[in-house]
Amino acid sequence: MPRKTLSDAELLKEVEAIKELGFQHVLLVSGEANYTVNINYFSNAVKLIRDKFANISIEVQPLEQDEYETLQELGVYAVLVYQETYHRDTYKTYHPKGKKSNFNYRLDTPDRIGRAQIHKIGIGVLLGLEDWRADSFFCALHLDYLQKTYWQSKYSISFPRMRPAEGIIEPNVIVSDKNLVQLICAYRMFNPDVELSISTRESEKFRESVIPLGATSMSAESKTNPGGYAVEPETLEQFEICDERPASAIAQMIRGKGYEPVWKDWFVGQE
Repeated sequence: MPRKTLSDAELLKEVEAIKELGFQHVLLVSGEANYTVNINYFSNAVKLIRDKFANISIEVQPLEQDEYETLQELGVYAVLVYQETYHRDTYKTYHPKGKKSNFNYRLDTPDRIGRAQIHKIGIGVLLGLEDWRADSFFCALHLDYLQKTYWQSKYSISFPRMRPAEGIIEPNVIVSDKNLVQLICAYRMFNPDVELSISTRESEKFRESVIPLGATSMSAESKTNPGGYAVEPETLEQFEICDERPASAIAQMIRGKGYEPVWKDWFVGQE
């Protein structure tokens, strides 16, 4: 049975554990379970933690514009939503039924986020579902359209990469480290201002190598299981973390490369 959602007390316990690590920015992530985690749950969670962090981002199922407006009013800074693939037939293969099967609804999600005047919009594709060059080309076109239409918002690109592993969906296309480096460089040349985010799903060596090539944001000490920081640290993770170094070690590594690790660069609310 899937784990129940975190209670208010459990959420606050998680917050304290995260704050002790030094973080000022936090990303709230949920599965696409509309009946158990919905706008009421998200709103309550944001209200509970908004005075604890300088910056709150969310990565949840696509919502309606008025729901994004509610979250914006509560202090949500950024919303991340990934199309997974821009190839309609491939998308339908992996999402044959349910709300997520509506390709157009998901594709229009960044528009609803933009109209809600969310400060930052994050997009991307699941690298490995389709030809990575084609999917990334259409993602870049999507980014260009969004920037021209909702110019008041900032934008970020993430690079979730499928890896071969027993018991999970195998990638249709293998995206090598060399391919991903090429993609990161291409995005940086295409758009000098877009934030390029590299997650802890990538290896230590890879993350260190791409810092001088255009990466501007990195997660650190991530937990992908509900309650993973303090409530239930041993529960099943959603996906494997490759770079398990503590946040302090990541910050030290960044300094060692001649860059400044920034823990807080935006504040929503009153100081």
